[in-house]
Amino acid sequence: MSNPKELRYSKEHEWLSAAADGVSTVGITEHAANALGDVVFVQLPEVGDTVSAGETCGELESTKSVSDLYSPVTGEVTEVNEDVVSDPSLVNSAPFEGGWLFKVKVGDAPELLSAAEYDTFIAG
Repeated sequence: MSNPKELRYSKEHEWLSAAADGVSTVGITEHAANALGDVVFVQLPEVGDTVSAGETCGELESTKSVSDLYSPVTGEVTEVNEDVVSDPSLVNSAPFEGGWLFKVKVGDAPELLSAAEYDTFIAG
């Protein structure tokens, strides 16, 4: 499993892209997707919602369990991935590409882990 080096990671297993025009993309890591098992339902925040770093902003339901989705940053949701809503399996098959979850105009970002730090965290 290789975590893209250009992304930042939370200890709740979300990833965050570098901001383009102040907007970053959020998803869950391959590690989290594998731990969840087959994702069958995704509940995401709505466009215009304000999300807070470290707070619950949605849910991922798999054949094994229901898990909270946490926002890695504080900001306003600008877009949700409707493809994932209609085909939740994208979270498992392409967590870093087509399985992204939402985009957020970042207001405040706590320190997140680099790919190397995240690899150490999940190995520990």
